Amino acid sequence: MQWRKMFRLKRTVEDPFLKDKQALLEEIRGAQTEWQHALQRLDYASDQDQIDYAIFALEAAEKRYEMLLKLAKRMNVHALHIGMGRAAGG
Repeated sequence: MQWRKMFRLKRTVEDPFLKDKQALLEEIRGAQTEWQHALQRLDYASDQDQIDYAIFALEAAEKRYEMLLKLAKRMNVHALHIGMGRAAGG
């Protein structure tokens, strides 16, 4: 009798895009951190040039974060499933 049958273990279906999905989640985490830093930069900007730059950086960080979230949604990426070794949504 096979070991799997003895313990009734299910085979997991491996997602061929798991590494891509994990990399996307890392990108999203990085973009979120970048966005938070841009918010802090705006809080501490003191002259007009710093304020202008902080606003530009904040808008760019927001756009990048939103773009990555939309991509994750289209790819059906869920952080909890990736963390559990599953990349398929549902």
